[in-house]
Amino acid sequence: MWLKPEEILLKNAFKLWVTEKDNEYFVLQRRRGYGEGGGGLTGLLVGTLDTVLDSTSKVAPYRILHHTPDSQVYWSIACGVTKEEIFQHWDWLQQNIMRTLSVFDSSEDITSFVQGKIRGLIAEEGKTSLVLEDDPEKFREALLRFEKWFELPPEEKLVTYYSCSYWKGKVPCQGWLYLSTNFLCFYSYLLGAEVKLVISWDEMWRLEKTSNVILTESIHVLAHGEDHYFSMLLHLNETFVIMEQLADYSIKRLFDKEAFQRVPALSDPLQITKRGLEAHAKSEQFRTFFRLPKEENLLEVHESFLWVPFSHFNTLGKICLSENYLCFASQDGSQCHIIIPMREVVNVEKPDSSSRALTVCVRGKRALRFSEVRDYQRLANTIRSRCGISASPQHSASSEAIRGECQSLINHFEDNPEDVTLMVGQKDSSKAVSTEALMTVFHPQDVENLDPKMLKEKMKEQSWNIHFSEYGRGTSMFFTRKTRDLIVRGVPEALRGELWMLFSGAVNDMATHPGYYTELVEQSLGTSTLATDEIERDLHRSLPEHPAFQSDTGISALRRVLTAYAYRNPKIGYCQAMNILTSVLLLYAKEEEAFWLLVAVCERMLPDYFNRRIIGALVDQAVFEDLIRENLPQLVEHMTDLSFFSSVSLSWFLTLFISVLPIESAVNVVDCFFYDGIKAILQLGLAVLDYNMDALISCHDDAEAVTILNKFFDSVTNKDSPLPPTVQQASVGNNDKASHINVDISELIREAYEKYGNIRSEEVGSSRKRNKLYVIQTLEDTTKQNVIRVVSQDVRFNASQLDELYNLFKRQHFLSCYWTMKSPALLHHDPSLAYLEQYQLGFQQFSVLFSLLEPWAFCTTKSTLSLWVFRLIDENQDGLVNFKEFCCALDTLYSGSFTNKLKFLFKLHLPPAFDLPEDGVIKKSPERGRGKVDLQAYLKQWQNEILKKEETIKDLPRINQTQFIQFSKTLYNIFHGDPEEELLYRAVAHVTSLLLRMEEVGRRLQEASSPPESAKPASTTAAEESSTEEASTTPESSDTSSSHNSQDAGPDLSETEWSFSFEQVLASLLNEPAIVSFFERPVDIQAKVGQARVAQLKLKANK
Repeated sequence: MWLKPEEILLKNAFKLWVTEKDNEYFVLQRRRGYGEGGGGLTGLLVGTLDTVLDSTSKVAPYRILHHTPDSQVYWSIACGVTKEEIFQHWDWLQQNIMRTLSVFDSSEDITSFVQGKIRGLIAEEGKTSLVLEDDPEKFREALLRFEKWFELPPEEKLVTYYSCSYWKGKVPCQGWLYLSTNFLCFYSYLLGAEVKLVISWDEMWRLEKTSNVILTESIHVLAHGEDHYFSMLLHLNETFVIMEQLADYSIKRLFDKEAFQRVPALSDPLQITKRGLEAHAKSEQFRTFFRLPKEENLLEVHESFLWVPFSHFNTLGKICLSENYLCFASQDGSQCHIIIPMREVVNVEKPDSSSRALTVCVRGKRALRFSEVRDYQRLANTIRSRCGISASPQHSASSEAIRGECQSLINHFEDNPEDVTLMVGQKDSSKAVSTEALMTVFHPQDVENLDPKMLKEKMKEQSWNIHFSEYGRGTSMFFTRKTRDLIVRGVPEALRGELWMLFSGAVNDMATHPGYYTELVEQSLGTSTLATDEIERDLHRSLPEHPAFQSDTGISALRRVLTAYAYRNPKIGYCQAMNILTSVLLLYAKEEEAFWLLVAVCERMLPDYFNRRIIGALVDQAVFEDLIRENLPQLVEHMTDLSFFSSVSLSWFLTLFISVLPIESAVNVVDCFFYDGIKAILQLGLAVLDYNMDALISCHDDAEAVTILNKFFDSVTNKDSPLPPTVQQASVGNNDKASHINVDISELIREAYEKYGNIRSEEVGSSRKRNKLYVIQTLEDTTKQNVIRVVSQDVRFNASQLDELYNLFKRQHFLSCYWTMKSPALLHHDPSLAYLEQYQLGFQQFSVLFSLLEPWAFCTTKSTLSLWVFRLIDENQDGLVNFKEFCCALDTLYSGSFTNKLKFLFKLHLPPAFDLPEDGVIKKSPERGRGKVDLQAYLKQWQNEILKKEETIKDLPRINQTQFIQFSKTLYNIFHGDPEEELLYRAVAHVTSLLLRMEEVGRRLQEASSPPESAKPASTTAAEESSTEEASTTPESSDTSSSHNSQDAGPDLSETEWSFSFEQVLASLLNEPAIVSFFERPVDIQAKVGQARVAQLKLKANK
């Protein structure tokens, strides 16, 4: 590897380096302790220095130095891990540099020329692989160490590296932590003690920051049941964030494909960089905070002041710019933020260059003034270009009019800051849809009704109208603490749909996709899938007592929205609880608005909730348990097992309390959810447990606790709700409220915000990532236990052996997914499938694993036998093998009787195993997807499996001439390398001769009426000579000679086709004790599995 030329001192260098080659201008040196003559105390000391110190010259065992005869200064220009690599560099210097150096007159010119050449070579190499790294030179050095120490496949992409201490027991080991796309690696070498650790991200159960008495702060990793601690990190927080992102990326890509979104920075696992991960994390945080579409990326951040009209002062904050949005969030604790879609911007002005200010004019006669912007000129130009506003002085009359209007608005605003009426926005008029909100149809407001509840409802509306007049209305409204206070007090029925759209960001989705929902409805109309079947089944279970869903109007709207979403997102399709949530959305929003609200909930606000494994809900339940431990210690002391709350609270999270609270109370919870996200649900859950603390502590079992919570939810009321009693009782499961004091939902929500409002969204996000690892691995472990339970009934492996085999099988599946996005195994992996079908191997992956585990040494990954075994055990011929099929084959080869092993080998030479494609490639591939399931086909397959009788040796077909010759060759190959190899070869030759004689005798008896021709004995004799010759050949030529003999014998024997039954072959081989003892020889399964575990990754690296 070429290095950036650096000056070095050689005063003490010769104590550590030995010169191998030199000439007038270059010196090639070898590190002491490496290569010939290495070892001893020198090797230990040098190895320790190489690990602890951060310098390539102290790590690479070989290096090349440049010097000139009249100078004592040396320059390091190249290093290498192997002698071959450094000699290639040396030869290149001899051929391309040495001749040119003779033309220079001065030493300075020679050195300048050499340095320029080396820098040019480095720049050429870095154009492809290292151009995205922050410090390409240092990164090249780290990459050299990474490749040398861990010997991972060359495709593995190093992301970053850090110096740290690894605690092995109670002793710290100082070394280097390397974070790559798929692995966490650590290396340390101190006085002969080498510590090497390689953990794949998909094997981690825990990843968290911890601290204790010994370690003030460290990173804890739990994998394979072992705890690993890393401390003494200079940038611990940065390291942890990168580790967290890589683990999350790996989990999403390999386990949770339904949630994996292809982001340009992360789409290719071979091109992931630290910079790309950081940019992706910032964009994700930006989208989450401002509730923006997933296509938006954070492009620029500018610190500035924003004039806030309702407070009459400038608030400090940051301008965040994406492709289609200009956002601002305060940093002074005022919790003020605003979102401005670029489509709403009509002009950008710069009224005062002295204050570095720019003013953005938006529709609705509103102006936002940003001051003290460091690069205000460039920001103004960027906003103009993204809005399509020309910056040139030539404008049309209409443009001039707009500019004049905006300027007069700005001037008036500056002269009259108290005149806040100019900041009033207009309600955004959205495209009309075919249906109105169901609540307006089935419960229209009575204007003349002046009962106390309606009067209070009107007062709420008036409060919100005043708020709109001060803070704006629509997409460019200011979000402040006052907004949250109004939300907590309750949203008026008439404004609920509009505010849900605004707070969730769905209003922006709908505005940028006009006509999209109508097209989806038309395309999905009449489709028949598993999702549509489930939707039809659940339609009448959605708020069944509400009048809106007792009519075709509500049911049809619900059907269209759910079917359209299932068509839009087939990876999620339809999941239970989506119907309950959508039915509530339809009550307060128009049909198209309800669709976009559902999109916002499923794809942004509750990620991973609505899939087959409801991973997101399980993760949030784990977050909820952590919050219970932190905020409700009394409850934790009484109920040590908090899993009870996980099972009880699942419906709270999946339906946002809609399924447990009366509908008139539940909508208040949904109000808070759309404003504050999952944080509002967590807060309310804590408040519910806190309210019932005494009753829960005094209960004796889980059933009693469930009863207490159910009675509490039934007692929750909304005293301000203007809904009629028929609607209010729609979702109440138990109306017996006499035994429980009524609780007002507004008071409960207010208490939740007062007591637990200090929970930060950032902490919830971090806790989600931490718990997601554990939840995913728990689900994977459950899958493994179920698979092992099913497979153990058909094999003789014990549970421990099956556990290790499953880990090898699953890892082989992942090895085909680590370095590509188009792996067949990754594309076919579907967590919603049956346990046995979740992880399957194609032929290439199977052949690698089978070569590591098969009991005979001859079977390489390219062996045709691997292909025959694969075809034989792939019973459904879909080109994939599951764990049960794999284990049954290994069980036969490891623990089967002599007869079963021979029968397995015999079947390998019969169709379909022996009937191969010409190119040896499996052409048939499975079709995966969430299409309509043929239940009849499943039942028929299940019935056939139950009725399937065990195959007997009489059921096997006869083996013909070509197949028998190949069968004999396979036996020769199996015996190759065995201590009794010669004896086994002669035994096979004897059996072959015996079978051919038996066949000849049988033919003579059958053809008594027709005398045999002289060709027949000749052919038998030829076959005998062929088999004898095969037995006497050397092991290296056995395969070639047998193939040659079979070609020679073929034409003679084809005139008289012969075949053998399995009984004949079995009887003949049973008479050979050497063959019987070979196949009955026990195999050390544990040793085989251990060797495979070590060699699995290295085999991939050496391919």
